[in-house]
This record gives sequence, structure tokens and C-alpha cells, in this order.
Amino acid sequence: MRALARLRGNRFALVALLLAVFCSAGIALYLNERDTRLQTRELALPTAADWIELDLTAQDIDPATGELGLYVVVVPHGSLAVGPDTLAFTRQVDVTVHSAARTDLRAASGDIATPQSVQANLYRGTESDYPFDRYRFAVGFSAVDSAGAVPVGLVFADADPFFVVRPTSTPAAAGSAPTVLDGRVSRARSTFILAWFMIAAMWALALAVLAGAEVLYRGGQGLVWPSLGWMAATLFALIGMRNAAPGSPPVGSLMDYLAFFWAEGIIAASLAFTVIAGVRVEHRKRRAEAAEAAEAAEADPPGPSAAPAGP
Repeated sequence: MRALARLRGNRFALVALLLAVFCSAGIALYLNERDTRLQTRELALPTAADWIELDLTAQDIDPATGELGLYVVVVPHGSLAVGPDTLAFTRQVDVTVHSAARTDLRAASGDIATPQSVQANLYRGTESDYPFDRYRFAVGFSAVDSAGAVPVGLVFADADPFFVVRPTSTPAAAGSAPTVLDGRVSRARSTFILAWFMIAAMWALALAVLAGAEVLYRGGQGLVWPSLGWMAATLFALIGMRNAAPGSPPVGSLMDYLAFFWAEGIIAASLAFTVIAGVRVEHRKRRAEAAEAAEAAEADPPGPSAAPAGP
């Protein structure tokens, strides 16, 4: 008895240890992804004394429309700024964004440039490759004042929770050539983890329904309504699970061909086969019961009715 109690105690300790390890690993992965995503990157900062800084934040990445939203804040440096740590300009500066559609940002003398959202095009990617779809993007920035071209520096941050942006930058050449921000866009780690979990869960549920149908068939069971209800609920539950995939992948994506279509087909076939087999079993049972009732009636016929009493 002591050995059994010690074994049970060790099992509880092992379960508690595994839970602690899994939770710790999850917290570590979360903190790593959070710290990685919240970092800002300084790209192509000019060496000139007078220049403007563009603080760019990537947000609202939409593969369906092929656009990446950038929130732009213009910061003056050197003699362009009214004072240190201020956003007001000493003279008018015009910033041009070269992207899907040309966008002009203007900072008047003594004013702060109005932050604005601009759109960059996504290319070299297919949304149906979800969750392995990757894209490229490129957008140029140039600035001028009354004296000519103004050097442009870029500070980049990523704020879209569903994607990871890895930016690079090409500094402006001589003259008024734009400073180019380009880079790669891919799904975030959390999206990968959840997508793989959903793929594994779809296959696990489909194989569980198939195994249940095989047990019912081999056991000669009829219409077992709780089992049929579970199979039908699983069939429709997978649709809701698939539609809850992060990033709203289109129908016909790689995840569908890896798991969803197969899982739905296996469950639907298992349910239909179980119903057909169960109906046949129920019909056999009814015929057997009717035959037994007929045999019992023949073996025990009703006795002759009693003769009526005389006067």
C-alpha cells in the first residue's frame, strides 16, 4: 500500500512538473516574441547635421488587398527643428511618399507635420499559401525644402500582431533620389503555432470519429444516438474552428488541403456509414423480434373457449 501511495504521489509530482514546464515555456515564448516585436530599428540615418526623421509603424497588413499600412510621423533635426526634442519645423518641408499612390506630407514653418497613414504594395506572395505565405514590399521617401533636397532617415517599428516585418533600407543617392524602405513580411510565430495546432486537432478529431465508427460497426451496434450526435457536432465544429484561424485565410488555402478538407470528408463519410450500418442492424433486429413473436405464437396457441353452461 505504501508503494502504491508513493507511486501515486510521484505521478502527481510529475504532472505538476510538466504543467510548470509547459507554462514556463509558454511565458518565455510570449516574452521573447513581445520583446522582439516591440523593438524599433534605425535604418539609413544620415550623417548630415540637418535632416528629417520618419518614424514608421507597420500596421493593418492585408494580404487580400495586397497592402501594408504605414503610420508616418515626421521629426525634424538640426536647424530644421525649432528646438531640441520638438516636432515643430523652422521652415516648410515637403515629404513625398513613393508607393502604390503618391502621398505628400507637408510641414509648414512653425508647425508640426500631421501624422498620416500611407499604403505600400505587397508582392511576391500568395495568400492561399497560409500559414507559410510571405511577401515583399517597397516604398520610397524623399523630402525637399526651399534650398533643395533634405536627407531622410528612417526609424521602423512593427505593430501588426499577425505578421512579422523584417525591414531593410537603401539610403538615398546623390540628388533627390528617395530613401527606399523594403523588406519581407511573414506570419507571426503565434499564428504558426495556432495554425499547426488547428491542423493537428482537425486530424485528431477526424481519426477519433473514424475509430468510433469502426467500433460501432464491428460491435454490431444499431443507431446509437449519442455517438451519432457527437459525430455530427464534430463535423460542424470543425467549420467554426477553421473560420477562427488567425488572419482569416481564404477558402482553399494550404491549411485546408493539409487538414480541413480531409477531416470534413472523413467525418462525413464515417457518419454516413455509421447511419447506414445502424439502420441495417435495426432492421435485422426488428425482423428477428417479429420472427420470435410469430414462433412464440405458434408454440403456444390459445386454448379452446369454454362451452356455455346449460339451462
